[in-house]
Amino acid sequence: MKKNELKFFNLQFMVLLFFALMICNFFNGDVMAKKIEFKGKTNIGKIKLPGSFEYDAKKDIYKITGSGENIWGKEDAFYYVWNKVEGDLSLTMSYKWIGKGHVLHRKGGWMIREGLDADAPYVDALIHGDGLISMQYRLTKGGDTYEVQSKINDPDATVQLDKTGDQYTMYVIGKDQKIHPAGTITVELKGQLYSGLVVTSHDSTNVETALFSNVDQKILGVIDSDKRVVESSLEIMDVETGVRTLVRRSKEHFEAPNWSRDGKYFIYNSGGKIYTLPVKGGKPELLNTGFANKCNNDHGISPDGKEFVISHHGGPDGNSMIYILPINGGVPKLVTEKSPSYWHGWSPDGKTLAYCAERNNNYDVYTIPVAGGEETRLTTAEGLDDGPDYSPDGQYIYFNSVRTGQMKIWKMKADGSDQIQITPDDEYGDWFAHPSPDNKWLVFISFDKSVEGHPANKNVALRMMPVSGKEIKVVAKLFGGQGTINVPSWSPDSKKFAFVSYRLVQP
Repeated sequence: MKKNELKFFNLQFMVLLFFALMICNFFNGDVMAKKIEFKGKTNIGKIKLPGSFEYDAKKDIYKITGSGENIWGKEDAFYYVWNKVEGDLSLTMSYKWIGKGHVLHRKGGWMIREGLDADAPYVDALIHGDGLISMQYRLTKGGDTYEVQSKINDPDATVQLDKTGDQYTMYVIGKDQKIHPAGTITVELKGQLYSGLVVTSHDSTNVETALFSNVDQKILGVIDSDKRVVESSLEIMDVETGVRTLVRRSKEHFEAPNWSRDGKYFIYNSGGKIYTLPVKGGKPELLNTGFANKCNNDHGISPDGKEFVISHHGGPDGNSMIYILPINGGVPKLVTEKSPSYWHGWSPDGKTLAYCAERNNNYDVYTIPVAGGEETRLTTAEGLDDGPDYSPDGQYIYFNSVRTGQMKIWKMKADGSDQIQITPDDEYGDWFAHPSPDNKWLVFISFDKSVEGHPANKNVALRMMPVSGKEIKVVAKLFGGQGTINVPSWSPDSKKFAFVSYRLVQP
């Protein structure tokens, strides 16, 4: 082979090798480990036994040994390997302990921290020795520690902690390989932050060693809040286990999932239009709603599953009016002649619709025959009465009312009589109660009581209570509000319900 031909051959070979590696990386991820060069290695708090750090390049394993009394309360004690960071982050890890350990609550994971003082504000995502997985956080220097626990208990899980502005979200990937959101919180950590891996033995007289794998630190950069876009996530809550499962996540704004009567798909609204989505996830499909292309998040399915009701802004001055169409799409038929009217409930016998409407400068609950006709006013109190939804036996209507000065869930007979408050006066304002099909549970969304209305982009809680009226429990904390659970979204078997959470992310 001639000299020039050899050079050309070598050049071709290098080009082919480069593209082969690129293709391999594209389909299989990076074939070579990317070591994270942690700049700092610090014992935080009162430490008797110092920690240590090693990296095994062949196995891509981070071996971290640490002691310390705990990461909890007003002060922490642990070993920390870290980098200084700014902006949004996405952090992933899993690990295994060496040895059985001395304390079940030894723990390790990712931490984002405002400073290296023992009492500094922080957010972390930790797996405990007994499999407990939680996102812990301290809001202020020297303040208490709080947590959001994942309902998945698995010491072998993979955990992801995302920072998007002042929002922090933890996800858990368990044995089913599905993504399970644990919660979103808002914590204002100021200035340049510390991001790294932590180990605490939960026993100051002993050290524990963890082998971290699947470690990834994506630094996504700084972006101004006014340039962020909404990311919507359609989730399922398993009532028995409390496990949340992600069905669809997209950088678009969608709202208010209904669960089909056969249990196979969801119906939700986005950009004034209505879409269907398989419960298992996949590609949304546009539902034909004819001229109605300004639909809001007040929509639902008839008890027999044959019809669909929408609230479309087609009235005078663009006000919302209620229409019915076939469940598979078609030409909407007007039900309410007056506007604005916002649908919320369908009687179990299929004959009556319940809705919120403004008449004479006051919002109240009304009913109307499905075929149309005269509407009936059920509430007359001053202030907003909203969100009416029928009990499965048709005897009652649940609604939310601000008549006492604080938004609370109320209950009345289907004819409007015997109106009583059923959620207590506490730190929350409660909206949009939906009874489960088996008539055992009510699920509703709760804002801080200082929040007026039901706006979007707020820290909220989904709460449940037995229909019998016993203790209320928080089943999810998330970033949401308007569009999260405005309409009935229970599965037909009453084992799950659907909702939408939100984040403000980079475009």
